[in-house]
Amino acid sequence: MGLKSKGVLTFLLISFGLAWVAIFVAYFVLGMSMADPRTQLTVALPMAFSPAIAAVVVRRWVTKEGFGDAGFAPRVRTAGFYYLLAWTGPMLVFGAIVGLSTLARPYDPDLSSLWQPIVLLLLVSPIVLLPMYWGEEFGWRGHLQQRVSRHPVRAALITGIIWAAWHYPLAFTDYVHYDNLLLGLLTWTLTIVLQAIILAWLFYRSRTVWVPCLAHAGNNMIIGTLSSTVLIEAGGLDSATVEALGLIPLAAICAWILLTRRLSAREPVMDKPMAG
Repeated sequence: MGLKSKGVLTFLLISFGLAWVAIFVAYFVLGMSMADPRTQLTVALPMAFSPAIAAVVVRRWVTKEGFGDAGFAPRVRTAGFYYLLAWTGPMLVFGAIVGLSTLARPYDPDLSSLWQPIVLLLLVSPIVLLPMYWGEEFGWRGHLQQRVSRHPVRAALITGIIWAAWHYPLAFTDYVHYDNLLLGLLTWTLTIVLQAIILAWLFYRSRTVWVPCLAHAGNNMIIGTLSSTVLIEAGGLDSATVEALGLIPLAAICAWILLTRRLSAREPVMDKPMAG
């Protein structure tokens, strides 16, 4: 086995092992509810940082390649436009999902009472939670994506599928419920793969891991939280329908990225790795 393959295998064993063991112990051994925010805080830390821990171990002790291509530099001045996209994009996607939901089931969603939470989530939460999402983005985008394939599109697709599988144990807990588990996992996988394409594009274009961190935080805190509040709890839609509707704007963004070759072999490469 070559050094590169050994590094990828070690990364997968550590990132999957830490995350899956944390879920298994919390839910199946200790009987903690994964739907409980307190449990999520307890389990989320080892799970969210498992890809980063794996990447550090591999870079430092397995391949000894250093961290030169990890995208640690914020590049705020040169990547400002992409920070703005990552910050506002999730709200635009959420708006598209709300619009599509009225076609799926005609109703008049009352958004007036959510004005303050929307402002709070949009302006504060994604920024505050950047360090937590660094744990995943450094692992998936800053490390694995650049090692599974030299072609950005292929790398994004492979990383997306692996990233989706990393989440699968949560589907067997009370964290999420699907009437049809196989259909639910398929929809979840497609959603994550589409997100992986978008995050890959943001990473390559901005040349910093912090831009996809911001987009990832916005996706979870804005699209995820508000979709649950507005469409499921208030609107009466089931989670599978909401996820299916969410595929439409995500697929449209990905189609634009791929058809216009904004994610191609001509993408700017990251900095060269430093010596170990």
